[in-house]
Amino acid sequence: MRTAPLAAALVAAATLLAGCSGGTVSVSAGPTAASAPAAGASLESADFAAAAKLPGTVLLDVRTPAEFAEGHLPGAVNVDVESADFAAKVASLDPGASYAVYCRSANRSKVAMAVMQQAGFTKLFDLAGGINAWKSAGGEVVRG
Repeated sequence: MRTAPLAAALVAAATLLAGCSGGTVSVSAGPTAASAPAAGASLESADFAAAAKLPGTVLLDVRTPAEFAEGHLPGAVNVDVESADFAAKVASLDPGASYAVYCRSANRSKVAMAVMQQAGFTKLFDLAGGINAWKSAGGEVVRG
């Protein structure tokens, strides 16, 4: 039967193409950025992952604790930008560290970065499209 070799070839080609079209985005594996991004930059998932791997970078999830528990980037710290004590929690962070900030869709991360900049933080960048874009790019997410 001639259709079996053709079907096998199509499956192999589809597998190869799927493998070339992306893959997973990770904050624990893959390339590390050569340098820090510009202050206040919004980075696409792959660039965000690479920059987040730079030494001394803190992954900062600014969503609610409930959203954080549903799934977050591995190693992320949760500080809810909508909580009444957000500014106080920010004041307890190291202003000399670099922060990779993200939320659900990138709206709250912009608010968080503005508050942090007013508090003297200068090494900040966020995830364009938030964790929604991260998941769409195949980014790793952990629960708990």
